[in-house]
Amino acid sequence: MNQKNGKNSLGLDSCFQDLENPIELFKNWFSDAKMKEINDPNAVAVATSDKGNQPNVRMVLLKGLSDKGFVFYTNFNSKKGEELKNNSKASLCFHWKSLRRQVRILGNVEEVSSKEADEYYNSRPYKNKIGAWASSQSKILDKRETFLKKISEFEKKYSEKSMVPRPQHWSGWRVIPREIEFWLDGEGRIHERLIYIRENEKWIKKLLYP
Repeated sequence: MNQKNGKNSLGLDSCFQDLENPIELFKNWFSDAKMKEINDPNAVAVATSDKGNQPNVRMVLLKGLSDKGFVFYTNFNSKKGEELKNNSKASLCFHWKSLRRQVRILGNVEEVSSKEADEYYNSRPYKNKIGAWASSQSKILDKRETFLKKISEFEKKYSEKSMVPRPQHWSGWRVIPREIEFWLDGEGRIHERLIYIRENEKWIKKLLYP
C-alpha cells in the first residue's frame, strides 16, 4: 500500500521498501494490485521484435512467477511465438492504474518445461483448451463462422472435458529478467523510479530521474 508520509532508505516512498531482491518487491506490489485493480491485475504488455527489428506489443496474462522469472502462455506459432523463436529478447510492462504504479522488465526468454505447460494447461477451463486447438493464432481468418465451425469440430473430437490434451504448439515462455524497474506516479510528473540491474548474479539498485 502506498504510504505518502513514509520513505525508504533511498528517500523513495515506502512502497518501494528496502528489498535486495526485486522479485520480492514485485510480489508485494502484485499483491496490492490484486486488491485494487478491477480487472486482470495480471495483465501485462509483452514487447517483441521481428527479423527487421520492428517492435510489436500486445497484452497477455501473467500465469507464473518465481525467482527465475515471469511466465505467460501462448500459441508458439503465433506472431509473438515466431518472433521469440528468432529473437529471444523481450520486454514486459505492468501498469496498475488504481495504484498509479508501473513495473518494466527486460530480459531473455526460455520455453517452460513440458511438465509446467501440462500442469497449467490442465488447470484451464474446457473452452480455453478447445480454443487452443481451434485457433490458428495471428493467421488470417476469412470469416468468423470458419473459426466457430472449428471450435465445434474440436468439441466433438474432445467431448470428454477432462481429456483434452495440450497441443504441441501451445506452451509457455519464461522471461528471465536482467532489469526490473519500479515506477510510482508523482505530482507534477515528479515520478519516483527504482531500477534493479542484474550484475554478476547479484541485483544492483539504482535511482532514475523521472
